[in-house]
Amino acid sequence: MELDAIKKQLKQLIIVECDKEDDLSWEDIEDDEPLFGKKSNVGLDSLDALQLALVLKEHFGIKVEGSKESRKHLHSISSIVDYIQSVKQS
Repeated sequence: MELDAIKKQLKQLIIVECDKEDDLSWEDIEDDEPLFGKKSNVGLDSLDALQLALVLKEHFGIKVEGSKESRKHLHSISSIVDYIQSVKQS
């Protein structure tokens, strides 16, 4: 799957699965902006992180552990895509 297609699919899944349809559209999410925290336009929280981990497992076959190392992969769309690619290549 092409990189841009993965990013688009990921953004769309975040909007739907994390119940953000009323707040923003997938086009509003920048690839490198933080998905979590006060500086985030997306505004995901810890429950959304669990949902995002389920989405990654279900749609991409990627397992995200609860460790700090794994959580850094969920920082932005770009970091998630990099993680998907690194797992798929190994």
